[in-house]
Amino acid sequence: MSSNPLIDYPGLPPFSAIKPEQVEPAVDALIESGRARIKALLADGGPWTWASLVQALDEEDDRLSKAFGPVGHLNAVAQTDALRNAYNACLPKLSEYGTETGQNAELFAAYQSVRDSEEYARLTPAQQKDLDDTLRDFRLSGVDLPVERKAEYMANSKRLSELTSRFSDNVLDATQSWRKHVTDERELDGLPDVARAGAADKAKEEGLDGWMLTLDFPCYYAVICHATNRALREEMYRAHCTRASEEGPDAGKFDNSALMREILRLRHEQARLLGFNNYAEKSLATKMARDVDEVQTFLRDLARRAKPQAEKELAELKAFAAENGATDLQPWDIGFWSERLREARYSISEEELRPWFPAEKVINGMFAVVEKLFAIRIQAKDGVDTWHQDVRYYDVFDDSGQLIAGFYLDMYARTGKRGGAWMDDCQVRRRRLDGSLQLPVAYLSCNFAPPAGGKPGLLTHDEVTTLFHEFGHGLHHMLTEQDVSGISGINGVAWDAVELPSQFMENWCWTEEGIRLISGHYETGEPLPREKLDKMLAAKNFQSAMMMVRQLEFSLFDMRIHAEYNDQLDIQTVLDEVRDEVAVIKPPAFNRFQNGFGHIFAGGYAAGYYSYKWAEVLSADAYARFEEEGVFNPDTGRDFRQHILAMGGSQEPMELFKAFRGREPSVEPLLRHSGIAA
Repeated sequence: MSSNPLIDYPGLPPFSAIKPEQVEPAVDALIESGRARIKALLADGGPWTWASLVQALDEEDDRLSKAFGPVGHLNAVAQTDALRNAYNACLPKLSEYGTETGQNAELFAAYQSVRDSEEYARLTPAQQKDLDDTLRDFRLSGVDLPVERKAEYMANSKRLSELTSRFSDNVLDATQSWRKHVTDERELDGLPDVARAGAADKAKEEGLDGWMLTLDFPCYYAVICHATNRALREEMYRAHCTRASEEGPDAGKFDNSALMREILRLRHEQARLLGFNNYAEKSLATKMARDVDEVQTFLRDLARRAKPQAEKELAELKAFAAENGATDLQPWDIGFWSERLREARYSISEEELRPWFPAEKVINGMFAVVEKLFAIRIQAKDGVDTWHQDVRYYDVFDDSGQLIAGFYLDMYARTGKRGGAWMDDCQVRRRRLDGSLQLPVAYLSCNFAPPAGGKPGLLTHDEVTTLFHEFGHGLHHMLTEQDVSGISGINGVAWDAVELPSQFMENWCWTEEGIRLISGHYETGEPLPREKLDKMLAAKNFQSAMMMVRQLEFSLFDMRIHAEYNDQLDIQTVLDEVRDEVAVIKPPAFNRFQNGFGHIFAGGYAAGYYSYKWAEVLSADAYARFEEEGVFNPDTGRDFRQHILAMGGSQEPMELFKAFRGREPSVEPLLRHSGIAA
């Protein structure tokens, strides 16, 4: 056992022991260990078996993943300059090692020999799927390329890892760079108490009186939806939608424009090297959707159904605003007047519901929901090393009391933490060479407004839905029953199916039975009153078509820039064309949404953002079975766990869906749940 906690550790990661100066040497050592292991295995000459080749190298991969994974996680949730530098220094080395391994023709031949051997027929279906996926990924890494083309592919891969990380860093820096110190409380008129208290606490942290506004999403959202000060809304809108661009208050300082062009160029070149016409084709090689035409037809069909209703919703909003004296509706007015219309139409608002969704009640209620559905038990565990005092760790047990998984829960926004909400794996479930079982552990991260003004963390219902969404990803990772890491949990799952469990879990935020479990006034414990519940459910599909065409705009933009790339492609022009086709709200010319679109320029959704809508068809239809059989029917919950959550990437997602639903998916439940006419 090495004394360096980055290389080997028993149990959970020792976050407090991670020192930035140790990261690069530790990663270097693990990469060299992996190279030596591959060299020794190939020198052995075979014949190779599942255990001697596949499982042996999986051990090396797991050591590297468990060493660098916590570093990458810390860089996302508790970033410092030293940690960022250490993390970024490792990225090109890891990219080079991964590409080098994927292009190793001798190693590919060794894996192929296991595929061609008599042992293959004796492997489990999961092992066979993992081996077949690995051989596919060798080809997608350029194993068949001539030497000079391999070098070009590797150089591109290293450069892409650097560029995507810089993109993400720029967005974080741009977000944290902007702040507005307010000393006159009248400027904050309309701002909810939770946001006002948070801004006051932020100012106090910096030794200032008054209030400090930032572009962290809870603060930005509160201002854009509730501040009566129109000039303040416009100022924050301009700052937010021009982050990391050549426009706005930090124009040029953190500009991602050149990075985006280079990222697209390198992706396109890599795809062409592998024989694809464009990067979109390469992306779809591992997804459910068969080709670009199928994806675009799917998106445009949804747009055709949703846009007329979205136009009607926008017209109603404009008419309502005009009735109240706002005749020149601008993008920074949309959120504000939408909330006023929601309040007028349903006598309910997101902020009004906050007191009934204290974080503690929501978390415990969410656990109760999944315990009822999937026959598990969740229990907090004390004494676990974490990266912040607000972070908690939980164990997950099956109905026999057996420990099966664990997860960290990091709920609140703070300095040094990137925006958004996500699930990531800390470690995967896998069978080790010695026969022991490594249990899955997940990271669950959100960016809700922290407790402020002496009150506990209070969530909007929209934030509750976000928490359920990410926990659905976590369940997919933790409730897997696969012992092969390559198809365990979300691994090996086609990207356009990976959102199925997450979007599926959101439904329990909209059922009366579920809401009873997750709501209770933070002062009295009083359940959400029937009157408010009815209003909330009535408002469920408020502006749902406007929201849908917005997602379709992002999806079509993503697919088009990757499918149509050429040296003359102008990113803004493509986005403008997509908006002309499907959008009902046209942003101002200075809007640079794309410069902060981390999902496709820094995350895993490049030429895959459509996956949200694709998987939502699956999730809505899966939930329709619960509507038919009972939303807490234990037999239906057991079937979902058995056919979807437990199976990971061991089978094609369409086969798993059909096993659960008894047929192929229908789009009608999605349209019905969204309140959009079929």
